Amino acid sequence: MTHSFFQPPAQDVYVLRNVRAPRCLLKADLPPAELRSDGDLVAIDLRIAHGRIDAIAPAGSFDAASGPDLDASMVLPGMVDVHTHLDKGHIWPRQPNPTGDGAGASAATGRDRVANWHAEDVRRRMDFGLRTAYAKGVVAIRTHLDSLAPQAAISFPVFREMRERWAGRIELQASSIAPLNIFLTDEGRQLADIVAESGGQLGCVTKSMSYPADTMPPDLDEALVRVFQLAAQRGLNVDLHVDESTDPAARALIRVARTAIAQKFKGRILCGHVTSLALQADDFIEETIAACQEAGIDIVSLPTVNMYLQDRSPEARTPRWRGVTVLHEMKARGLRVAVAGDNCRDPFYAYGDHDMLDTFTQAVKILHLDHPLGDWIRAATETPAAIMGIDRGTIKVDAPADLLVLKARNYSEMLARAQFDRTVIRAGRAIDTTLPDYRELDDLMAA
Repeated sequence: MTHSFFQPPAQDVYVLRNVRAPRCLLKADLPPAELRSDGDLVAIDLRIAHGRIDAIAPAGSFDAASGPDLDASMVLPGMVDVHTHLDKGHIWPRQPNPTGDGAGASAATGRDRVANWHAEDVRRRMDFGLRTAYAKGVVAIRTHLDSLAPQAAISFPVFREMRERWAGRIELQASSIAPLNIFLTDEGRQLADIVAESGGQLGCVTKSMSYPADTMPPDLDEALVRVFQLAAQRGLNVDLHVDESTDPAARALIRVARTAIAQKFKGRILCGHVTSLALQADDFIEETIAACQEAGIDIVSLPTVNMYLQDRSPEARTPRWRGVTVLHEMKARGLRVAVAGDNCRDPFYAYGDHDMLDTFTQAVKILHLDHPLGDWIRAATETPAAIMGIDRGTIKVDAPADLLVLKARNYSEMLARAQFDRTVIRAGRAIDTTLPDYRELDDLMAA
């Protein structure tokens, strides 16, 4: 299996001996075991039987005949990407963003969508992204689908097909994304019906087609009420792009929270980006977080993409801020917070490879999730799984043996060197981690 640093035994029952797992992800009652000081890793033996985790024991519990001694290699559960855009992925070669900013990204994506996003184009690029994520050890993804008519009627059927095709390998969810004010029209009602038919989340951007990109539209509150009403009527959860801006006057997040409270919305609410909150006064940040706490809002930060987009200048000017939200403060106040990959090789982000382990390692550096690392690994595993309402992202007995085994023995080694040689185990077997070749998409890029 290409790149993997070791191969587990080709048998139904074996033990990964002498590995290290994050204590916060290990759901097992163990006697006192060795703890490492660099991120609270626990030394364990992990027995795999017939594709599932069969036993978790302190390191040294099993003899040498039971399986390989992995010399303190780290083990992680399969990772979870709660916010990405598989329908946009990999269009950069045919539709780059010459300005590198959000406005340029929106314009370039719009042009490409109108010209090229027929069902087969979306299907092939989505499959390419899923094969890449699978090889990287991702077990669940929520993708946003551009949903301005007529695209929703094209992309949602493709998504349903891909969800069925990938069942058992990657658990797929979808959310719509469209300008907020379409929900004041019949197009918004029709979109809510398509989302409901697809078992998705109702989503939008808290911006309007009728106003400048960083301006909160005057009908914001009215449209938010309608979004929550449409979702409640159909039993849908809500997933919103909010305040992805460098403008401190962009303050939609607190209004989302207050609307949800006023509407007594019972579903789950996820808000992504909320970058402008980091530019606002401390008292307003606290007020906004308190409102999110009352409304039960979860937050996902997209650190690599927002660092790329935010505070970019057409002049030869160095960006002045990191483009990320106040994740530490939100977590300290009890909000569920996650990090996710967002865009991949499209006008919103020229780079990326659907690799949630890489997203986490970059998030640690961008958001200072270190010294101590504590339980931040949950933000790319257990927490996004809980937000998606799925039982993933932890290591426990009877869970599927879907694991990443790293050559790295601790967080320092993991964060210092890209883990290209990771072993990805699915249902107890190592998979081929060879990545799909970009050349597969050459005919689509020729468009």
